[in-house]
Amino acid sequence: MSPEAHLRSVPDPVRARIDGAHHPVIVVGGGQAGLSTSRVLTDRGIDHLVLEAETAGHEWADRRWDTFCLVTPNWQCALPGFAYDGPEPDGFMVRDEITQYLEKFVASFAPPLVEGVRATSLRARDGRFEIATDRGTATADQVVIATGPYQVPRTPRMAERLPDSVVQVHSSEYRNPDQLPAGPVLVVGTGQSGCQIAEDLHLAGREVHLATGTAPRVARFYRGRDCVAWLSDMGTYTKGIDAFPDVEAVRHKTNHYVTGRDGGRDIDLRKFALEGMRLHGRLHRIDPEAVHFGPELRANLDGADAVAEGIKDSIDAYIEANGIDAPVEERTAPVWAPAEDAPSELAVSEIAAVVWATGYGRDDRWIELPIFDGRGYPTHERGVTSQPGLYFIGLPWQYTWGSGRFSGVAADAEYLVDRIAETRRGTVADGLHWLAGTPSSTFPSDDDWVAPRSAS
Repeated sequence: MSPEAHLRSVPDPVRARIDGAHHPVIVVGGGQAGLSTSRVLTDRGIDHLVLEAETAGHEWADRRWDTFCLVTPNWQCALPGFAYDGPEPDGFMVRDEITQYLEKFVASFAPPLVEGVRATSLRARDGRFEIATDRGTATADQVVIATGPYQVPRTPRMAERLPDSVVQVHSSEYRNPDQLPAGPVLVVGTGQSGCQIAEDLHLAGREVHLATGTAPRVARFYRGRDCVAWLSDMGTYTKGIDAFPDVEAVRHKTNHYVTGRDGGRDIDLRKFALEGMRLHGRLHRIDPEAVHFGPELRANLDGADAVAEGIKDSIDAYIEANGIDAPVEERTAPVWAPAEDAPSELAVSEIAAVVWATGYGRDDRWIELPIFDGRGYPTHERGVTSQPGLYFIGLPWQYTWGSGRFSGVAADAEYLVDRIAETRRGTVADGLHWLAGTPSSTFPSDDDWVAPRSAS
């Protein structure tokens, strides 16, 4: 994508003044979460700077396939002061329309955004935060980390066992079927990306093998409405995570697969199987001759269906409890089931390409502060960390199901800016709540070290 197609940034003279500059607040990350925070800070008159390593909103422009579209209706796009107002509120914006929506959002308030500047370390020093970047070092009284959950594409090590003749791409690199060589394609993973990419290849007439996982699914429409509309009315997207008995289990759950393509429809893997797609259980191992799958296919399909039916049950109960006049919809039986519960395999020689829809990991090694749990995940309460003045935004289930979406990030931004406004400036280093380790003053500093940003 050409530079002209990207969002605008603050001119180079401003970028050049990063080194040695001090700001009350610095936001690291210029996606929808960072931009939403900037909008609320701007509305409150709080001076700040937004640093973006690439270009604002680049995840949508650069890491989505050609037919990508939202899985939630456009009316759920409600960034701060900038709700969707287009002609298709019940439609699903495609990739380029999402980018345009973000461009218009940026133009609506002209954030102090600096693109092409990568943060390489974050430390607390001398009563303030010190942020080293590839354009110099700046300081701030408070910092908001808005780098998003989709940072480092994850590909299992077993991928190394496939020969060079098999083309391999991560879902972040997939664009369209013509990108891949002729022949069968193995898609690994049945989260939202894996299912939608498998459908994209299937509709193009490609021979597709799909290694399934335990991701749940949801119907697109039920009883006359989009299921998202029912769930929204039921308060599902605004229910706080603290209302659940196991917070961490909820926080790391996989999203349901469904699609907004061509006006929205179910993704029914069983239907794909009837049409010729080869479904497999979980990918277990790869050897020089074959790719081996486990016997979990039936369980994976049944589990996904059970979740979809459970959502319908909750909608039925809501309709009945509230006396809503809604059309009755008959439940249908599964259209296909595997013949047996047995492992399967696919000869390596029969695979032309593999799409790894195996998710992403975080890379927070540049944050040199004791705010992470044993898995390296940020510990926080509604985005507020144990380090005074340090916040996260844009995390999945930061507080609600809508937190990682266009629908809920505005509420999270308002909450964090309230906390920012309440926090006394200039007391960052003195107010540390250490979770592990010791203050940096107890060992020699290493000002030349830069945290690595690539996957290990």
